[in-house]
Order: sequence, then structure tokens, then C-alpha cells
Amino acid sequence: MFCVNVWLTVKDPNDVSKVAELLTEISRTTIHEAACERIEVYHSESEPDKFLLCEHWVSEDSWKGHRDERIFIDVYKAQVLPLVDRTPHICKLLG
Repeated sequence: MFCVNVWLTVKDPNDVSKVAELLTEISRTTIHEAACERIEVYHSESEPDKFLLCEHWVSEDSWKGHRDERIFIDVYKAQVLPLVDRTPHICKLLG
């Protein structure tokens, strides 16, 4: 299993609801990819400009392959990334 957590910080507070909608679309689509074991999107209540993506993939290669999917290219890369600062953390699941 390959796990990655990504903190996203929205640059402009006016874009928070748009980013929330796009991330919801991404999670609802990505979960149906064969190699995606789990994807969860969290929106911070204490810092409304912050979102956390928690992703579990079959392997690192399958996670990298996700970057060829339409949802990644047309929605995440094209629409979300310009609106946020991104801090990824490749993680090991303990227990």
C-alpha cells in the first residue's frame, strides 16, 4: 500500500467553496479507480482555507498512474492547483 496525505491551502478566501466542490468531485470519481483503495477529503473547521487529502493506493506506481486520469488532468491540475498551495506528505500507515 502507498499512502499520501496532501495539505492544500487556498490562496484567496473567495475560492474556498469552489475548491471544496472540486475536491468533492475528485474524491467521488477517484474512489472508482481500480488502484485507489481509499481517498478522503477533509475541510478544516479551525482554518477554513485548509483541506487535507488522504489517499491510499495499491502501489506508488498506481498513484503515479492516477496522474494520467481525466479527473487529475482536467480538474485537479487545471482547476484546483492554480488556487492552492500544496504540501504533500508520503506516509507510512502504522497499524
